[in-house]
Amino acid sequence: MPFAQLGLSEPVLTGVRAAGYVQPTPIQLRAIPLVMEGRDLIGSAQTGTGKTAAFALPILSRLGTPAPGPRCLVLEPTRELAAQVETAFRDYARFTKLQVAVAYGGVGYGLQNEALRKGVDILVATPGRLLDHLGRGTLRLDRVQYLVLDEADRMLDMGFLPDVKRIIEKCARKRHTSLFSATIPPEIETLIRWAMHAPEVVEIGVRRPRRKRWHAIYPCRPGRRPTCCWPFRSS
Repeated sequence: MPFAQLGLSEPVLTGVRAAGYVQPTPIQLRAIPLVMEGRDLIGSAQTGTGKTAAFALPILSRLGTPAPGPRCLVLEPTRELAAQVETAFRDYARFTKLQVAVAYGGVGYGLQNEALRKGVDILVATPGRLLDHLGRGTLRLDRVQYLVLDEADRMLDMGFLPDVKRIIEKCARKRHTSLFSATIPPEIETLIRWAMHAPEVVEIGVRRPRRKRWHAIYPCRPGRRPTCCWPFRSS
């Protein structure tokens, strides 16, 4: 099935063609219609399967024209991922008038404040910097219609889950929520039950088991270090 049969808007389809996309990937083929229908979505797919387009293309199509926002919020665990997803949204939205911005830590607030002041439709952000903006009063989330929790298991591993819950509480209650995660540990299942409404599940490939991680400390005398160390893990 080509992209043209997935119900995407014409400006977004033009962006898809300009990006060189020909046929949707399996995650796109299954996820795009669900988001277009307004169904909450849990997606399980590995990096490189096209999952960013799976949520970005239908969201851009449904947003349509600019309006006070942000109306779409995408949470990412790291600044690198946030920058990548922002770039993808800009590419897909190049033939629309929708405004895209990114907010992450490790940089100044100037450009981010300016973008938020001008108004954005889609905001891609890391949890820590987003909470900073909320605390400073430079951002409000009560107009968010589309919330995307990307790489949810990584956000859990990095200790962001309490921050994510605080952010969700600031969003509009009536919204569409998508969650993408390679694994679904119990903490994520609790988040799903709390934040989502009857989500559809799209699973591409084999879901990776959640591995246990072990850490070890090897005391050394001052000025000396071990010549080698053997990592160990449990299955």
